[in-house]
Amino acid sequence: MKPDREPSQRSPNESADFEREFVQGLEEVERSLQALQERYAQVQQDKQRQAELKHRYEDVRQELRTNRSPQLKAELQQIQQQLEILEVNLESSLFSWSSLKEPFWMAVRFGGIGIAIGWLLKSCSG
Repeated sequence: MKPDREPSQRSPNESADFEREFVQGLEEVERSLQALQERYAQVQQDKQRQAELKHRYEDVRQELRTNRSPQLKAELQQIQQQLEILEVNLESSLFSWSSLKEPFWMAVRFGGIGIAIGWLLKSCSG
């Protein structure tokens, strides 16, 4: 992007480019916000479902102590599986591989610059 100048000093092409970049950036922010809102709603639903399943799990365990039916054991296993799936879904909301992409490339870029500066200083000093 070119250095910012006063709007009156920009050529019509620069103004159009600036406006197009601004609109694209704004649309990207809107998409990111929408994705974040959807993910937040999903996390809230998963937390509510997890709480319901934990409550049902405890109820079934209590019932299983008095009645050793195979149906209760099967339901208990099914609830455990659903709870594990929900746990994984909730944990993945905190971490994603795509969130590491930008920091990784920044580290590579600045690490490379640091190495180049180190070599330059070493060659100058000795």
